[in-house]
Amino acid sequence: MRVLVVEDARSLAEVLVEGLRDQGMAVDAAHDGLEAAAKLDRNAYDVVVLDRDLPGIHGDTICQMITEDDDRPMVLMLTAAGAPGDRVSGLSLGADDYLAKPFHFPELVLRVRALARRRPAARARTLRAAGIELDPMRRTVTRDGRHLDLSVKEFGVLEALLRAAPAFLSAEDLLEQVWDEHADPFTNTVTVTIGRLRRKLGGPPVIATTPGVGYRVVDEAPTARSG
Repeated sequence: MRVLVVEDARSLAEVLVEGLRDQGMAVDAAHDGLEAAAKLDRNAYDVVVLDRDLPGIHGDTICQMITEDDDRPMVLMLTAAGAPGDRVSGLSLGADDYLAKPFHFPELVLRVRALARRRPAARARTLRAAGIELDPMRRTVTRDGRHLDLSVKEFGVLEALLRAAPAFLSAEDLLEQVWDEHADPFTNTVTVTIGRLRRKLGGPPVIATTPGVGYRVVDEAPTARSG
């Protein structure tokens, strides 16, 4: 899951970004409306956590810009104004959910995950292939009934591959979906993470690699494997 946090209070933005990353999400940040608009134009997000009172371009305008797109992210609007009238006006702009400041971070995480599930392009709650069952909400993975203890990035890579199956995802695709905009495109972190994930999944191998194309999950033992 990829999330954009739009918050002009940098200390709060840092807390949100780090906290959501700890929950296994790929998170970018913008600190004003202009930066948010640029990142929304450049990247595909599942959820936008949007402060309403933004400099540059107001959060209300950003929300309206988002809702004009067909394949749009879900919007969780944050604001210091928590009166019923404020919530109604925020939702009337097209926001999918509304959370008043101050808020409890665990509640924000639950709302972000719930919005991602409601997104029209979202898949089934539990992802299954080749004996693997992955529950994005509970953050659990099993293979043939055996529980797997995966790191945050290993879980994210496996989730991305299962959602894309049977299609391939390139290393660049995985960097975009599982890491964030600051990931070095020349790093070998995807290769290393795939290697660790393969070892934890065990046999028969289910992650196939096609050089120059990428990685995918297959139900039969892959014949091509490198990287």
